[in-house]
Amino acid sequence: MSDLPLILSIETAAGCGSVALTRGGARDGRLIAEAAVHAEITHSRRLLGSVEWVMQSVGADWRDLAAVAVSIGPGSFTGLRIGLAAAKGIVFAAAKPLICVPTLDAVALSCPLADGPLWCVMDARKQEVYAACYGPEGQICPAEAVRPEVLAEKIALPAVIAGPGLAEYYHIFSRIAGLRCIPPALSSPSAAKIGFLAADKLARGESSDPAAAAPLYVRASEAEVNLKKKAAVMQQ
Repeated sequence: MSDLPLILSIETAAGCGSVALTRGGARDGRLIAEAAVHAEITHSRRLLGSVEWVMQSVGADWRDLAAVAVSIGPGSFTGLRIGLAAAKGIVFAAAKPLICVPTLDAVALSCPLADGPLWCVMDARKQEVYAACYGPEGQICPAEAVRPEVLAEKIALPAVIAGPGLAEYYHIFSRIAGLRCIPPALSSPSAAKIGFLAADKLARGESSDPAAAAPLYVRASEAEVNLKKKAAVMQQ
């Protein structure tokens, strides 16, 4: 087990996130240490303090790391920016590979035995959820921002739905016959799951360019929307 790669992972897409050290992938992985963080109210320096605490708690050195992984989204815009900035700072300082993992992939990892199509959802605010569908071989359709009522009509039954996005809209999905709801407490993304998926990516030789890596927002941020509105007004 000690021969398996040691991954430092950061998950800050879902509000209350985490930092973890893991060894191995989705099938053979083991959690070494994990600490919870609240990304949206935690300054990036405090997030890095949590990283340092996790490393020190098990006596790990930066040289021991095989890679640094980060949850890339979709999710909280603020959380994603803070998490990716912290991960980039570490990989540049420690000269380690950066592995970006889609957040909804980590949700899907919580439900490996889903008996049918698996829909994974995150709260997108503005009365929407980020949603993507998974099958036995991985993601079937890409993530999109959609109103929960529209998603409910789109799902082909029988199916399973999971993820923190259910917390706000459980009353909508739980009434659908043939749709099994996995409680958010059992299907939220975590740094440990990000680490396991990152180890599998590392084994396949996959990594990200730290300079080019960007959050997977799925939809435009409020700032981008306002900028486009201003540009449209100026062109009139």
